[in-house]
Amino acid sequence: MDELVDILDNKGDFTGEQLLKSEAHKRGLYHPTVHIWIYTRDGRVLIQKRGREKKTYPLLWDVSVAGHVGAGENILSAAIRETHEEIGLEIRPEALEKIGVYRSEQVHAEHFKDFEYHHSFICELQSPMKDLKKQSSEVEELKLISLIRFAEETWGLGNRAAFVPHQGSYYKEVVMAIQSALKQSDKSTGLA
Repeated sequence: MDELVDILDNKGDFTGEQLLKSEAHKRGLYHPTVHIWIYTRDGRVLIQKRGREKKTYPLLWDVSVAGHVGAGENILSAAIRETHEEIGLEIRPEALEKIGVYRSEQVHAEHFKDFEYHHSFICELQSPMKDLKKQSSEVEELKLISLIRFAEETWGLGNRAAFVPHQGSYYKEVVMAIQSALKQSDKSTGLA
């Protein structure tokens, strides 16, 4: 779906310009997106296999939820909206822990440059997997894998070709953020 997005400069600051997402991609202009990495208390991470009709990286494993921030939309609102749209999960703003903003430059073709600033969050899954409802046009499959296996496959010696080629350092930061959240959770419940 084509939508209006805010255009950012190369430092991630708003320029005041708004364009259709397709035009931003055609011209290689930066725009904001959200990534929500969902994990379980027992140390697993939810990954999604991108839909077969996706223009970029169809059928590769990726972030639990991702999407563009609409023009003028609040980042947290976009994260909540995308989570509901893609996997049918209702979350509250306080459930999201921001881990950072990451610059990404993916050149897919001469007139398709996906230059984004990912506002990335982690969020603990509080619902059973059976309650998740994947958006069939966007998501082929959802699964939980151990954080250790996820780390091995995305920035270790595992099968990186099965995943969207985000920077290894980005995947590493996601793993470290989830590990830190799990340790904090263990301390608060007296398990540490």
